[in-house]
Amino acid sequence: MLKFGRGICYSGYRENQSPITKVYPTYQEIYEDLKILEGQFEYLRMYDPYDHAQTVLKVIRDYRLNFKVMLGVEPRGEISNPNCPWGGLHSDEEIEFNKVNNFRQLDLLAKLANEYQDIIFAVAVGNENTSEWHHNLMPAERIAEHVLYLKKMVKVPVTFCEGAFAWNKHCQAVAKAVDFISIHSYPLWLKIKLDDAVKATIQDYNETIKTYPKKQVIFTEFGWATSSTGQMNVEDTNELAQVKYLTQIDKWAKNNEVTMFLFEAFDEPWKGSNNPLEPEKHWGVYNVDRTPKLYYRQKGMK
Repeated sequence: MLKFGRGICYSGYRENQSPITKVYPTYQEIYEDLKILEGQFEYLRMYDPYDHAQTVLKVIRDYRLNFKVMLGVEPRGEISNPNCPWGGLHSDEEIEFNKVNNFRQLDLLAKLANEYQDIIFAVAVGNENTSEWHHNLMPAERIAEHVLYLKKMVKVPVTFCEGAFAWNKHCQAVAKAVDFISIHSYPLWLKIKLDDAVKATIQDYNETIKTYPKKQVIFTEFGWATSSTGQMNVEDTNELAQVKYLTQIDKWAKNNEVTMFLFEAFDEPWKGSNNPLEPEKHWGVYNVDRTPKLYYRQKGMK
């Protein structure tokens, strides 16, 4: 059973930085970010085991910062997905390469988990890869195979991060394999009105624990964007709405001792389309310049 605590998803890419261009946050920038977050959160979640995450782990160890990390991988697609509008098609050659390379990623993840046993408290074999819209689509049975493979190499719990709907629809094989279930809940993407959003997130949790009563369930993503181009209810994508949703959810999580990872710490301008209002760029509770949004300004954070 994982100990209850507050978590946040951390990706430290600033202006003109991106994993696509391989321009990564510096050691000093990461230290500055983590000092902002330290004391507010016990847990960090990161999505791949490469350069950025490795520097984060080094900073935490060097400065003895009070964080535990969930580290994951992003497996590459083993199924072509014509339903994905941003590149879900893979050639047979690419799929065969991905099948091999996905295990190499797991090997690297295991290496880091064993090297940083004092910091990494759990590992994840993927992120939403069984959702029908995903560009790196994976069969649920293959995800379960990855879980079992990783379990043989690490001493920490192994999970998979996926939307609550997918867990309750087709992830039974994965649920059987993982040590705990990690769900995501995004009322905004479903165009659920702000007044009903908290209820919808709690319902995602209740339905999942009903489906899997013998497994611990945590949230590895929930959040509220502060900008939108129309994919969401535009009138609800602002800082006041973010404050209302997060305040109510935080209270519920504390009262029920449900660990939840807030998505996310800082806005990331590299994400999504070139439109500056693109919601993918604006999930942070801090702006990209590291100034706090209203949710933390009202708490007196700097």
